[in-house]
This record gives sequence, structure tokens and C-alpha cells, in this order.
Amino acid sequence: MNKKLIPLAIASAVIVTACDLKPTTGSSAPAVKKEDAIASVNGQYISKKTLEDLEKDLAQRSQGQAPAFPKEKLVDELVQREILVQDAVQKKLDQSPEVLAQLDAARKAILTQASLQAYLKANPITDADIKKEYESKVGGANGMEYKASHILVKTEDEAKKLIAELDKGGKFAELANKHSLDAKESKNGGSLGWFSPSQMVAPFSEAVSKLEKGKYTKTPVQTQFGWHIILNEDSRKQTPPPLEAVKEQLTPMLQRQKIQAMVEGMRKQAKVEILLPKEEPKAPAPAAPAAATPAPAATATPAAAEPAKEAAKPAEPEKTEPAKK
Repeated sequence: MNKKLIPLAIASAVIVTACDLKPTTGSSAPAVKKEDAIASVNGQYISKKTLEDLEKDLAQRSQGQAPAFPKEKLVDELVQREILVQDAVQKKLDQSPEVLAQLDAARKAILTQASLQAYLKANPITDADIKKEYESKVGGANGMEYKASHILVKTEDEAKKLIAELDKGGKFAELANKHSLDAKESKNGGSLGWFSPSQMVAPFSEAVSKLEKGKYTKTPVQTQFGWHIILNEDSRKQTPPPLEAVKEQLTPMLQRQKIQAMVEGMRKQAKVEILLPKEEPKAPAPAAPAAATPAPAATATPAAAEPAKEAAKPAEPEKTEPAKK
């Protein structure tokens, strides 16, 4: 491996790790003893733990997809970094407003993670928690999956007219290919394949689960995507995966739930005042004159802008089929 590439390969990992933010020369950091060091730069020792932290961080980032860096090259990288740190301190760059602001932001980010980690350590996810979630969301679910097709249109009246055509003997696939918003191009007859109820939005899954095999909905089903006519082509019992197969997926999900509940509880107890003024709705843009048509151009009215929230989801574009969850 080209030694010149090592610093670049490591930089993205070490620059955001806690070890990068530890004070060095002239700081109040605990003194490193010679027996606990891997190298010395101008009398400043680099601890074994710094090397261990770097190795651990690189391993986590590569997720086993890249070979481990040789220890001597990691030591070389830490030596080069210490040289640069000492140079920055000598030039008093650590006292510049820009660097101080960056260090403060990094410190807050590390303390945020430390708070969450401490909470999860004191309130770990237990096997009982995982089993309960498994039985609720996986093992104890409907236990059925369905094969269905649908015709999706924009209005309820369109859907009712198509149901009337089906009642007269119209072919579902042909009507889907001709009228369904998501089958006009694909020409797949509106087929959705096999899915479990949890993969579809609630009104859709509830409707299909009530249909007999070979039957279609006699009244249109409304979702955020439009109006559906649903055909239940088949159904079968679904064998859920064993607990051990999904345990690693359930654990982080339960951790996020615990963290969210903890943060919400802390926020309720905190005195929070939002000082950023709320943005006013923007006025509609004036209509642009039509170039070669007597009809006036339509004006688009933008939605009221709201302050961005960290947990808010981006607005989804208009979809033409029931999105699987």
C-alpha cells in the first residue's frame, strides 16, 4: 500500500474523533507516562489509548470491508498529527475565534453523544424488550401476505366509473393499463406483487385484507396517493423470521425509541424559548404573461414556509402507487 495515501485515508476518520479534540501541549490533559506511550514528539507523549481509539474507529467505519492498516503506519499518522497540532498551538491558532468556534461545536457534539451513550448504558435494551417488540411487530403480526393489483386515479368519480365498467365485465388489467396513474407506462396491469399489510399505507392494507380472493373493492379506497380500486389476487400465510434473525435490527430501533422518549421528557422539563422569528407566508408570485395563448397563465402559490425541524421529514413528491412502508 502506498504510504503517501495513508494520511488521506485516515484523515476523514481521525479529524472527527474525540482523540482529535483532546488538548495537547500546554493543556490540562492528564499527563501520559512513557510506559503508556507509543511515541514521543518534542517530549510530548502519544498514548497507547490514542492508537487503540484510532484502530477501533477505522474498523467501525470500514465495517470489515477494508483490511486493517499496519500499526506502524497508524503510528506515523499520529506522529504527523501531533507535529501539526504542536505547530498550530505554537502559532496560537487554537486561540483564533474560528478555531475556538469549531472546537466548541465539536465539544458539544461529543457531549451530546456522551449523554446518549450514558443513558443507554444505564437503561440497556433487554431481551424482554426485544421479545416484546418482536411479538408485537413481527411474530405476532397479521401472519398473512397478499398478492394484489390496483387501479389508481385522481378522483373518486373516475374510480366509480371504472368500478361500473368492471361490474359490466371489464378486464381489470386492461383498465389498469389504460387508466391507472402508475400502470400507463409500465403496462403491468396494476400488479403490486406480494406484500404484507405492514408494507402498505393503512387504508390500502385494511381494504385488501377484507377482500375475498378474486374480488375487487366495490367502493373506491382513498389514500394520500389518490383513489384506488383494489383486486385481491391471492393470499397466503406468512412465516415470520425467527427472533434471532431480526434481533440486531430490533435493538437499534428500540434504542432510538428510548432516546426519543428521554429527550422529549427532558425538553418538557427544560425552559425553552425559541428566539428565531417565525417566517411569514410568502406572497403568490405574479402571473407571467402567456406568450402565444389567450388564456392567462396560472399562478403558483407556494406553501407557507416553516422553520426546519431536525426530526421533520422532507415533503414527498406526488406518488402514483401505494408506497410500501
